[in-house]
Amino acid sequence: MKYLKAFSAAVMIIFVLNPALATSKLEVYAELTTANPPGNIAVSENGRKFISIHGFYGNELKLAELMNDGSVRPYPNKTWAYAPKNGGDGLHNVLGVNVDKNNILWLLDASGKDRPGKLVGWDVENEKLAKLIYLPKPVIVENSFLNDLAVDADNGYIYIADTAGQEAVIIVVDIKSGYARRVLQSSVFTLPEDIDMVIDEHTVMLEGAAVRLGVNPITIDPTNKWLYFGAMNGTSVYRVDTKHLGDETLSHAELVKEIERYGTKPLSDGITVDGSGNVYVSSITDNSIGVTLANGEYKTLFSSNELSWPDGLAFGPDNYALSRYCNQQA
Repeated sequence: MKYLKAFSAAVMIIFVLNPALATSKLEVYAELTTANPPGNIAVSENGRKFISIHGFYGNELKLAELMNDGSVRPYPNKTWAYAPKNGGDGLHNVLGVNVDKNNILWLLDASGKDRPGKLVGWDVENEKLAKLIYLPKPVIVENSFLNDLAVDADNGYIYIADTAGQEAVIIVVDIKSGYARRVLQSSVFTLPEDIDMVIDEHTVMLEGAAVRLGVNPITIDPTNKWLYFGAMNGTSVYRVDTKHLGDETLSHAELVKEIERYGTKPLSDGITVDGSGNVYVSSITDNSIGVTLANGEYKTLFSSNELSWPDGLAFGPDNYALSRYCNQQA
C-alpha cells in the first residue's frame, strides 16, 4: 500500500546512484507527475528503462518506457500498454517489472475478482510477445496481491511475491511449461511481523486496522543462485538457494530447512542485490535507502526528507541503480 499525503499534486522522482562510489549522492534522473506515476522500474542491458504505472491513481496507461529526456511513451504498444478491450490483449494492473539477461521484459499483471493474474514476457530487442503465462486459482487465492517478481533465466523460473495476508507465499513459475505452485505458505519467512508501519508520523491503515503486509521485497543475485526476500512488515532478509525452489520433490518442511536468515532490514518495499551479496533496501519508514551487508549488518546509505516511500530498485548496465520515490509537493 502506498501512503500519500493529501496534497494537491505529487511529483514522482526517479533517482540514480552509483553504490560503488562511497561519496556518491543521489541524482534526480526524472520527475513524473500523477499523469504517469511510476510503480517499479526495470533496466535492460543496453540501458533502456521501463516503468509500470502505479494503479492507485486510476491511470489508463499501465506500462511505459522512460526516455532519456524524462518523457514516457506507452510500451510496448497502444494495445498492450492499456487495459484489454473485449477480452483482447492488454494489462490490468502491473507493479512488478523485470528485464532478464535474454532481453525479455517480464510484467506481473495482478489478478482481480473475476480474472487470473498473468505474466507477460516481451522481447524488447525484437519488439514482440515472447511468452504469456496465466496464473489462475488455486495458484492465486481470494486475497492474492501479486506484487513483485524475480526472474531466474538460467534455471527457467520466475519467483513471485504474493502478499496475500495470512496466506502470503512465494509463487514458483516454470517459464517453459507455465506450471506454477505456492511455496512457504503462511511461514515465518513470508508472514508479516507485528510491527506498525509509521510514515511521516502516521500509522498506515487498511480496512480500519494497522496494515500488516507479508512477503513483498524480492530479488535474485546476478548468478541466479540465491533468491533474497522478506516481509514488507518485517525486519529480516532471508535467502534460499534457487535449486531448492525448483525441486518439486521437497516437502514444505524440507524446504523450510533450506531457508537462511541473511541479515537485518527495516520495513521495506523494494530490494535489489549486487554481485558481492550487498542487498540494497528501500526503507519506507525513515525516508532512506540502505544496505544489508554480507555479514548481516544493516547500514543507511542515503537519508532525506525528500524521499517519501522509496520503492523499486533496479541496477543498470553501468552499475548505476535507479529507484523510485514519491515526493509530495503542495
